[in-house]
Amino acid sequence: MSFNELGLSPHILRAVKELGYEQPTPIQQQAIPAILAGQDVLGGAQTGTGKTAGFTLPMLHRLLANHGRGGRRQVRALVLTPTRELAAQVGESIIKYAHHLPFRTLIAYGGVSIKPNLDAIKLGVDILVATPGRLLDLLTQGALTLTQLEVLVLDEADRMLDMGFITDIRRIMKALPDTRQTLLFSATFSSDIKALADDLLREPTLIEVDPSNTAADQVTQRIIQVDRERRRELLSHMIGRGNWQRVLVFVRTKQIADRLAQQMQKDGLNTVAIHGDKSQGARNRALADFREGKVRVLVATDIAARGLDIDQLPHVINFELPQMAEDYIHRIGRTGRAGRGGEAISLVSQDELGQLKDIEALIGQSLQVEILDGYEPSGKPSRQTLPGSKPVQNPPRARGHANAKGGKGKPAAGKGKSEGSKKPAPARKREVVGEDIGFTPMRRLPKAQRGDFQDNSNEE
Repeated sequence: MSFNELGLSPHILRAVKELGYEQPTPIQQQAIPAILAGQDVLGGAQTGTGKTAGFTLPMLHRLLANHGRGGRRQVRALVLTPTRELAAQVGESIIKYAHHLPFRTLIAYGGVSIKPNLDAIKLGVDILVATPGRLLDLLTQGALTLTQLEVLVLDEADRMLDMGFITDIRRIMKALPDTRQTLLFSATFSSDIKALADDLLREPTLIEVDPSNTAADQVTQRIIQVDRERRRELLSHMIGRGNWQRVLVFVRTKQIADRLAQQMQKDGLNTVAIHGDKSQGARNRALADFREGKVRVLVATDIAARGLDIDQLPHVINFELPQMAEDYIHRIGRTGRAGRGGEAISLVSQDELGQLKDIEALIGQSLQVEILDGYEPSGKPSRQTLPGSKPVQNPPRARGHANAKGGKGKPAAGKGKSEGSKKPAPARKREVVGEDIGFTPMRRLPKAQRGDFQDNSNEE
């Protein structure tokens, strides 16, 4: 099947051809006819399946059919996304697909000034791509009305619920007309998603190309067991040895993201971190540099990386397994997109083997655990501490020990003054905890030779 057979406008087909798309993906083949027919759609789709074009192309076609009815431009299509990055990605895609159409598209999200949004709305907007928080701001200020809305899209609805947006979504629904077409897309179909779909959709067409909990077929998944304290060393080694030029690394927390980026920068790998504490401008610059190859390694938390669509991303690394097994699917879906191959590597410590079992149960697949020469796990449980913890002092000695204190500067009970003349026991090495876990320094080359770290990758 070709795009020409789907009944789309010649102007849309022209843009599709210019973008180099030849054949629709499976979800596009099913979603486009249903949406063109005006049906509500409940779509189960992983990232990288082409779902954005799957709902955008027929949406544009329907808007074009009713365009030019007169009056001031008002929002006729609304796409809600859970994160700023996904809003930007979807909005950019819509602008490309609508290149030959007379529509104005606005991308609105928090973290940046609201004034450009207000100015754009005054000029008139046909298509609005927004995060729930920024949309509520615009509605509350009276800058925007949605009474003329024809199409509502909830993209990655499962993530919106995970992030606690259900109350915001229900507030937004009150501002929408009852007569509209609603399209809901989700990577997983939990009971909460089904309940939301029951509230919002009317006799929807169910489209589920890939089983909701199956990882992308094009992704090679590897599990490498390594001590938590040596994960960063192994990560830098693999990137340098393999001469990987574009790597996305997932971590759980903002603190670990910053710490890991700093350490890898010291290893000679150009690395930046993105997370919720970074300004939107900083995040946009980091993503742009990563896409352009100026940055080799991007370290990201799950929320910050949600919706990233980066062409030719061959390697995704789970520096830590996600807290929720479902996030594993979203993470590895960053590679192997649009039919391209990719590799997802998870660095798993002894204490994460239970989480690995949960992931295997979710994806219905057993994942073989590898052990690399020189990085064999010790078998000892890794220390579990919170990022940012201060180094702990040695614990108090048992009563009667030479260093035990008996109270306000007095010698311990049962010890004479002559004890003070004894040679003190050597100080025990402090235990560094918190952010340093997993960041044991590598056996690094002398500074003068450090640049060779990346150049030795062609050695066998």
